[in-house]
Order: sequence, then C-alpha cells, then structure tokens
Amino acid sequence: MSRQEYLKLLEKELQRVNKIIDYKILHGLEYRSEARDHKLLLRKVRQNNHRSFLNKMFPTLSFF
Repeated sequence: MSRQEYLKLLEKELQRVNKIIDYKILHGLEYRSEARDHKLLLRKVRQNNHRSFLNKMFPTLSFF
C-alpha cells in the first residue's frame, strides 16, 4: 500500500469517527473511546505528512 493510499484510508476513517462523535455530542452520549481513536488517527496522519515534508526538504538523507 502506498503512502497516498494509506493517508486516504486514514482520512476516511477520521471522517467516520468524526461523524460518530458529532452524533454522540448531539444526543448527549459519552464519546470518550471515539475521541481516543480520533487522537490516534490524527497522530498517524500528522506523522506521515511530517515525514513526507522532511523527505522533500532533505531528499538525500536516508533516515527520514
């Protein structure tokens, strides 16, 4: 799976979790577990975008 496909998959999952959170907020339900999932997904997205940015800035360095 390419990085682009992985990021698209993460974005879809993030949107799904956001919809669930929105629903639960509107209905006064607890959404603690979904908030944890959301935080984890955001971390994964940011981590992959950060690496991509560093690879563009320093293409000759192999440890990124």
